Amino acid sequence: MLSTRRLLPSITNFTHRSLSTTSILKSTDISVKEERPYVYNVKLNRPAKLNTFTMDMWREFKKAIDGLAEDPKCRSIIISGEGKAFCAGIDLAAGLSNIIQVIQDDSVEIGRKGRAVRRFIGEIQDCFTALEKCPKPIIAAVHSHCLGAGIDLITACDIRIASQDANFSIREVDIGLAADIGTLNRIQKVVGNDSWTREIALTARDFGADEAHRYGLISRICDDRQSLLENSIELAARIAEKSPIAVQGTKETLNYARDHSTEDSLNFIKTWNMSQLLSTDLMNSALAAMNKQKATYEDV
Repeated sequence: MLSTRRLLPSITNFTHRSLSTTSILKSTDISVKEERPYVYNVKLNRPAKLNTFTMDMWREFKKAIDGLAEDPKCRSIIISGEGKAFCAGIDLAAGLSNIIQVIQDDSVEIGRKGRAVRRFIGEIQDCFTALEKCPKPIIAAVHSHCLGAGIDLITACDIRIASQDANFSIREVDIGLAADIGTLNRIQKVVGNDSWTREIALTARDFGADEAHRYGLISRICDDRQSLLENSIELAARIAEKSPIAVQGTKETLNYARDHSTEDSLNFIKTWNMSQLLSTDLMNSALAAMNKQKATYEDV
């Protein structure tokens, strides 16, 4: 963590502009590149620090995801990491010292300190919740280290794949806190094995790609980093070929069904499709199938 103060945005070298199929956006710590038509790769771009998050990086990340969420030329997203690691967590040198200073500041009474901490945590949580709220499917492509905040990030994604060298850890108990950015709130819904999730959260032990795959944290393992990127792009491109009405409706419904009863989620999809079935996508798909052709769809 970095600070409990309400910091003003200090994103540098990040120009807010409409994304297009030809644009490549770059900022200090986050880069966004179109890999294929409708497929964008959001890359953690702080390799010298193993892509550890700072407050500015979180804000840049959310800005990139929110931008792609609204861009009709984006239909699927990959999250990857530049350099030797996917994400080694939070930049402790830039973070914990600041929060300790705030905690030890006797000029601020304890109730207001607590409220400041809550606001600060909430702002960071929102940066990864943006992944869930984004209507476009998001694939986490994990290589090497995925620690702490890295697991917060990937558990908010729709699909997680990794290279064979990937290693994971929920590290927060080793630095004196309960993980508060999303891991403990999402991982049991992702994995569904209460005993295993408690073991890795309470021990902070490392585990590799094979174990992550065995328990369902990731859905496939690739031989190396290059294969990981190729598989991620192919998977994202396959999704991007589908009807965006159908794909985005599927993500919305899966997220809703995860958190609600079957009856509620059946009512949700019934209400959703009372309008979405009226789109041209259904007819385009049917005609393409009858004519043994590949359907094309309008942007959403």
